[in-house]
Amino acid sequence: MALGGTEVLRGVDLNVGRGRISGVLGPSGAGKTTLFRVLVGELMPQAGSIALFGRDVSGTPLWKRARLGLGYVPQTPSVLTELSVHQNIRTFGRVAGVPADDTTLYAAAVGLSERLGVRAGDLSGGERKRLELLRALLGNPRLLVLDEPFAGLDPPAVRLVGTLLRETARDGCAVVLADHRVREALSVCDEARLLVDGVIAAEVPPEQFADHPAVRERYLQ
Repeated sequence: MALGGTEVLRGVDLNVGRGRISGVLGPSGAGKTTLFRVLVGELMPQAGSIALFGRDVSGTPLWKRARLGLGYVPQTPSVLTELSVHQNIRTFGRVAGVPADDTTLYAAAVGLSERLGVRAGDLSGGERKRLELLRALLGNPRLLVLDEPFAGLDPPAVRLVGTLLRETARDGCAVVLADHRVREALSVCDEARLLVDGVIAAEVPPEQFADHPAVRERYLQ
């Protein structure tokens, strides 16, 4: 995969099984966000293929992949800032076909029950992240892709999001995430991959990630 004439991803093979959380970790500029944008359909691959649930979606845009069961929480903020938290949830719920009466249950799940009347633009960074996660979960995804899900979160929110991700995986969803908060990411992952210079340089159990020679040499020095 090349951007602006520069090769960003090279021969990346990523398989994520249902019921598992897979972490893609690496330094800034390694290609993690590009990989995720290709996976969800924001960028189209120049070579290789992408399959979701056994179906080739290499040329399929994001919105069509979402209909197949893809949930996506991007790195950049994506809440509707002029609407209240409740209005955001109702809007997302209508798109996902969730009954209006059920949306407040989702708010409770991400710890936003007391913030329903607050304008989304006035939320803290961590609260916005939780609202974005809620939006993705409303669609009952079969594959959930998260770019920096722990960014800006305080310790209680990290624990809350981690619990939600583990519960989502236990319900049969495949979860893949990237985050610079390595300890927090590894605490929820079933498997971990090191991405460096657009290449998967290591694939190891999370508890062995920090001690892997490639990780110590090229990432956690």
